[in-house]
Amino acid sequence: MLTTERQEVILNLLAEKKTIKIQDVIDVTNASESTIRRDLTELENQHKLTRIHGGATVNERKIHEHSILDKSTRNLQEKIDIAKYASSLIEDEDCIYLDAGTTTLQIIPFLVHKEVVVVTNGFTHVEALVKHGITTYLTGGFVKGKTSALVGPQTIQSLENYRFDKCFLGANGFHEEFGYTTPDPEEAAVKQLASKLAEKTYILADQSKYGKVSFAKIDDLENAALLTGNLENHTIEKLKKMTTVKVI
Repeated sequence: MLTTERQEVILNLLAEKKTIKIQDVIDVTNASESTIRRDLTELENQHKLTRIHGGATVNERKIHEHSILDKSTRNLQEKIDIAKYASSLIEDEDCIYLDAGTTTLQIIPFLVHKEVVVVTNGFTHVEALVKHGITTYLTGGFVKGKTSALVGPQTIQSLENYRFDKCFLGANGFHEEFGYTTPDPEEAAVKQLASKLAEKTYILADQSKYGKVSFAKIDDLENAALLTGNLENHTIEKLKKMTTVKVI
C-alpha cells in the first residue's frame, strides 16, 4: 500500500472513531508498526491529527471545550489512578485547593480518612465532599454551564482570602513549548491564582492531553509538577528535563 493510501486510511479511521490505536491501523493496512508511526508523525506535522500514547486523536479547536458529562467517561481508569496517587501526596491538616474538573473530582473518595480542609471552585465537587464529611469551602463566582466551574471576579476575590499547602489543577493540554493550557481565559486566571497561593502545585492530566494546546495559558511546565499517564519513554525523558513528572 502506498504512503498516501495508508495515510488516507488513517484519516478515515480517525473520522469514524475520533481516537485510534496504532494496532487499529496495522490491522487494516498490514504495515509495520514503525511505518505507521512515521505516517502518524508526518500527519501530525501536517496538522491533520494529534499523536497520543499508542495512537492518535483528532485535532480540536483551541477554544473548544467538552462538557463535564463528556469528559467524565474519557480515560476514566487513568484519571482514577492519577487521582489516587495525588491523594497520597496530601497529609493530615493540609489545606488544599481542588480545581474544577473530572480528574480532580476523583481525588475526593481517597480523602475520606484524612483530616484536611478543601477549597474548590468545582460546583460538582461539593456533593461528594460533603458526603464524605470533608471540611469544604466553595468559592463564589459565575457558574459555567459546560464545566460547572466557578469563574470570574468574585471567584478571584474569594480565592485571595486563602493560602494552600497544595494545589491540584486540571488542564486541557500540556506541551513542552506552550506549557499547560485551557480553553477559557477566565478559568486560566483562577488556576493561575490558586497556584500562586499554594506552596506546591500539581497538574493532573491524563496522557491524551499531551501535545495539545488550548487558547489560554495556565503556566509554564516547570512551574508545576505533572501527574500523568503512561507516555512513551522518549516523551517522559523530554518532560523530565523541564519539570517533575510522575507517570502513573
